[in-house]
Amino acid sequence: MVADIVTSGPTKFEQLKANSGHLREPLLSELGNTAPNFTENAVQILKFHGSYQQDNRDKRQKGQTKDWQMMLRLRNPAGRVPAQLYLAIDELAERYGNGTLRVTTRQAFQMHGVRKEHLKEVIGTIVRSLGSTLAACGDINRNVMAPAAPFSKAGYPAARQLADDIADLLAPQAAEGSYLDLWVDGELSYRIKPSAPVRKVKARQSEGGVFSGDGQEPLYGSTYLPRKFKVAVTVPGDNSVDLLTQDIGLVLFCDPQGRPQGANVYVGGGMGRTHNKEETFARTADPLGYVAYGHLLDLVQAIVALQRDHGDRQQRRHARMKYLIHDRGVDWFRSELQSSYFSHPIKGMRQEPTIRLEDYLGWHRQDRGLWFVGLPVLCGRISGSFKAGLRRLVDTYKLELRLTPNQDVLLCNIGTAQRSSIRAELAAMGIESPEAPAPLARHALACPALPLCGLAVTEAERVLPDVLDRLDGLLHQLGISKPVLVRMTGCPNGCARPYMAEIGLVGSGPDLYQLWLGGTPNLSRLAEPYLEKMPLGELEPTLEPLLRAWQVAGGRVSFGDFVVRQGRPAVEALLTAA
Repeated sequence: MVADIVTSGPTKFEQLKANSGHLREPLLSELGNTAPNFTENAVQILKFHGSYQQDNRDKRQKGQTKDWQMMLRLRNPAGRVPAQLYLAIDELAERYGNGTLRVTTRQAFQMHGVRKEHLKEVIGTIVRSLGSTLAACGDINRNVMAPAAPFSKAGYPAARQLADDIADLLAPQAAEGSYLDLWVDGELSYRIKPSAPVRKVKARQSEGGVFSGDGQEPLYGSTYLPRKFKVAVTVPGDNSVDLLTQDIGLVLFCDPQGRPQGANVYVGGGMGRTHNKEETFARTADPLGYVAYGHLLDLVQAIVALQRDHGDRQQRRHARMKYLIHDRGVDWFRSELQSSYFSHPIKGMRQEPTIRLEDYLGWHRQDRGLWFVGLPVLCGRISGSFKAGLRRLVDTYKLELRLTPNQDVLLCNIGTAQRSSIRAELAAMGIESPEAPAPLARHALACPALPLCGLAVTEAERVLPDVLDRLDGLLHQLGISKPVLVRMTGCPNGCARPYMAEIGLVGSGPDLYQLWLGGTPNLSRLAEPYLEKMPLGELEPTLEPLLRAWQVAGGRVSFGDFVVRQGRPAVEALLTAA
């Protein structure tokens, strides 16, 4: 497919990708040198291999070398982590990382603190343990999300299978060879092995408008995508995956026997934005239509190809698919998709039930004779005695983990006879009631922010527990028992999806935050910004008049709905009443 006409040549970043030899150089050349860090060009290619270069900003000293280290992110479709893989990354975190693991909001594990000289051993061990970091970062399809619960009922198995299939379908072909060359010396036995149906659809990446023109990388081409790309699958009514924030969101319908029939398709969501750049914004996805199950994989790769060809490659801030759809409209998008990339019917959307933010905490029946238990993990950080206890449970009972978009951990495949002993071990770890964490903490999210994220302008993860305690104290003081959905980030890029929260705190300077209000408990509406630079110390006096008005009104509706019903002028007046 011929891309849109551009008025200038490729940008430096686009040229870097084109010259990399399908993501090999200059990373390969620099991997073996003795420098403690990679150059900027190698860092950009390293992202496609699942790693970011960082430095510990707590240790920065003027005139001194930065404390360079690498963050690794795994590829875990639908959040699945087999016992063998978990035990491997747990040990790697202790031996080569900072001793912690972190569950991300995309259902994957991150590992922090890996030195450059240990990077090959760490990634190589992950691959040899049947894991992968390929395409966990970079201008490519990221980890594919799906409900983490291992239910054998309804459409859950089909949704998990579709997420796996999409992950394999959108895995880069030539880049996979580069990945194995760098990290396991070209050992091909670790290649991604798609199912027969996926291989059949993947073969069509070399046909028609979907073909990039690059025989080695037929879908992506030598410059891959303009920016990152995110896909999620779910079942009707389950919004654990924050569906409307995805580039592609699929709601999979199944018959009573669990056989997939087709999916409602949403396109063009995304959270990232930049302060003081009004041309950048958070956006929820638009409904595209309903597509039969047999054509869904073709549809997904067709949408990727459309974004490959029409996404903005001149301005990276404007390169996500959400801007393409915002600028041209979903009707243009549908028309272009069907005229050049996808020949099958796109029908009207099927009716869906009211959605809920599911979290699966506590004990649940997985299947006959099997159970799983959801453990709350605030901010997804696994460390200390909790990390040691989790390893002991996984190692003793060979339990599979499932990671949730809410940064929690599900321990799966627990036999009925094992329940009592696992309950006792969880209680010894201080987890006696996993189904009942503190109400505000239950769905709260924060990004890592300082000290490791280079984009952070202020704190998030390290201060969230205190922020929640303060808000809890304020709600208790006002006699409010209804929980509020809180999310917090150290910059505007939106990694913890704060723009969907009822109260979103978005870092705008040291100890300063934008205040976003009006999202919903089920993640169905975008919040709006109300204050640009609220000092964190003024959180309580700022929010108290608004929360008090909600309490006086009876608190029957959610806090986010109350904000929207009051209207902007009334809310602004209450925020400044202090």
